[in-house]
Amino acid sequence: MKSRTGFLISFAIFFLYFTIPLPSCLANSSENQSHTDINGNGNINTNNRENIQVKGGPDDLVWVVQLSDLHFSVHHPERAQDFRDIVGPTLSFINPSLVFITGDLTDGKSKDLLTMKQDEAEWVEYQNVMHDVIKRSGLNKSAFYDLRGNHDNFGVPVVGGPFDFFSKYSLNGQLKRSGKVNSITVQTSKRKLLFVGFDSTMSSGLRGPTNLFGHPTDELLTEISSELSLLDSQSAQPVTKISFGHFPLSFSAASNSGKTLKDIFLKNSLSAYLCGHLHTRFGKNLKRHHESSHYPLYSNRLFQLNAHLIPSENTVNSNGETIEEFWEWEMGDWRKSRAMRILAVDRGLISFVDIDFKLRAEKTVILPTFPPDSRFTTTSFQNHNCRASDPSSCGTVRALVFSASPIVSVVATVYDSSPEKLVVVMETPMTKLAGSRGDLYVAPLNFKAFEDPSPERFFLQIQATDIMGRSTYTERRPFSANGLHAKLSWNWREFIVMGCQWDALYYPILWSLYYLMFSILLIPKVILSFSKMQYTYKNFKANKGFVNGLAWIFAELYKVPVVWYSMVGYVLYLVLCPWFSGQILAEGIERGYMTYRGWVLKINKVGKLEFLGFPDVMVVVLPHLFFVVLPAFTMIMALAAEKGLFHDHLLSVSSKKKDDHVSENKESALKNNCKNRTEFIMRRQWIRKILLVISLVICWKHFKNCRALTKAYEMNPVIHYPVYSLAVPLMLAYTIYKTRST
Repeated sequence: MKSRTGFLISFAIFFLYFTIPLPSCLANSSENQSHTDINGNGNINTNNRENIQVKGGPDDLVWVVQLSDLHFSVHHPERAQDFRDIVGPTLSFINPSLVFITGDLTDGKSKDLLTMKQDEAEWVEYQNVMHDVIKRSGLNKSAFYDLRGNHDNFGVPVVGGPFDFFSKYSLNGQLKRSGKVNSITVQTSKRKLLFVGFDSTMSSGLRGPTNLFGHPTDELLTEISSELSLLDSQSAQPVTKISFGHFPLSFSAASNSGKTLKDIFLKNSLSAYLCGHLHTRFGKNLKRHHESSHYPLYSNRLFQLNAHLIPSENTVNSNGETIEEFWEWEMGDWRKSRAMRILAVDRGLISFVDIDFKLRAEKTVILPTFPPDSRFTTTSFQNHNCRASDPSSCGTVRALVFSASPIVSVVATVYDSSPEKLVVVMETPMTKLAGSRGDLYVAPLNFKAFEDPSPERFFLQIQATDIMGRSTYTERRPFSANGLHAKLSWNWREFIVMGCQWDALYYPILWSLYYLMFSILLIPKVILSFSKMQYTYKNFKANKGFVNGLAWIFAELYKVPVVWYSMVGYVLYLVLCPWFSGQILAEGIERGYMTYRGWVLKINKVGKLEFLGFPDVMVVVLPHLFFVVLPAFTMIMALAAEKGLFHDHLLSVSSKKKDDHVSENKESALKNNCKNRTEFIMRRQWIRKILLVISLVICWKHFKNCRALTKAYEMNPVIHYPVYSLAVPLMLAYTIYKTRST
């Protein structure tokens, strides 16, 4: 009767499991993320457009500086102090046209890193430091553009409200740049450079850790597209387009309509996208080449295995359609690495150098601008004027040299890597061209002599020596006279953060995991309810096999019905019910509750739930499932199997004792039985101790997660999330109790 009842319950749950609608993993509906502007009227924010006329030499050459992820903190004053001491003097001899600070200006974290909300003292410090930096740099304040990062948005309910310190203390706020998009046109004598920066943080800034992604709305994407296309019909001169923001595209969600920043960038022929957010702890190779595909694969929307998606040598595909492409360059962070980037556009070709002030103080910085680094070129370089209409423009090595001391010599060296060792094939001094904005050094170059099918055969290195005898070298950069891509590979950490499109991956991973757990819990129950066989360890030993082994383990699990029902109920709870309730915005604002689809604060006018923080909640959901629930369920089944093994052994020993009573050598048989029983019990004790230790580790991991959530969202485990916090430890404890020795 019990088995039939269990079967009926299993069938009912199984039916519900397959009738739960699977959410789309590619389209984010209005239920997935609420995108409402601060006025609630859906109007596009007023943009900020500025024009800069570059005067003086070098001609057709502009350079800018990028800084990111400063994380000024009241708990780490050295970050701001180093920024004040290093950045101002460095900017004074670099003399860039623009300075971009791409988000996370302040840290917004408590000393234990668990509570994440705005701290006005950090913003006051940022304002004071930037005032000193601007003064020491000698640059105009209007040359600086700072953006909001997710840390600058922790716990900010509304832009312009009392907790929005960015609008009050940032440079953009002080300069009344109130829009979400900033557009700067830099005019040289031969071309225009269009820089478009944007803020894609949440409209309502959740506290961390569920504030990790950029959330560009359809309105914001329309505005960015409008700014990027602004000069398409207005300028007879060539236009180079560069965009800058905080979030990498791998951590930028799609809009409600399914559009992405990548779609907008490809549509508007962007050259490069500059961003931050990830920090150098994930790697220093956080670069990605994006290319339009007329044969899109589903997997390409989820991940990209290498920095180059499709190493193409043509600018058109087989159908004659132009291949659009751009580079995405994450720059690292000031927080730990003290990183700074200088990016130059020389006759339409983009090059950059990343400086790590943590390693050494840089008194001289060299940025080669031609030939371009073959790791970061695009296929459009094949049609560059130096390879087409004006080959003479390829006739020089070009490098910007920035130094706090006068430079006495600059030397360009080209290496050939085709032999076993690097061989110097060209070494020539470089001469400085007259220019009022910066020092450009050139040397003659027979570019055609370096044509080769390998994009990594030839390497360029520049050496500069100042008046004090100090020499500075660039890294050896590969270049290709054929315009080919050099190999750029990721390690596994770089692939995880740059190659995976996490907003698209979240639902496939989540529902695959849910289906796996439901299948493990329900399908064997249904099958065993109809089976007449007895699955025991003894039968498994007699007829070994994977299926028989699983059947035995599940049969033992079903002998502890309270645990099995609890496991099924807990998985259903995680799918159907709120996980916990917490303070997700600033103090004094209503609490929200979290589900796997995001946080809920209110119901909208049409009676639907509005979810905030999708897919940001994945940083809570997936670790809980992967590192707590799955291991806990595995341990529960292992404990049940261990109990069954012990029980079957006792039965076999008992049957042997009966046989020994009729045997001739009773004394010898009894000794062997006692010895075997002692050895088995000792082995069983060790196995059980290992299982108990693993169970304790799982509970400790869960406890740490609960402690972090309690601090982050001001929750009480018993009041605000009793099921989430207590279910797993109670299931493990009950299983340990029921499988103990008797």
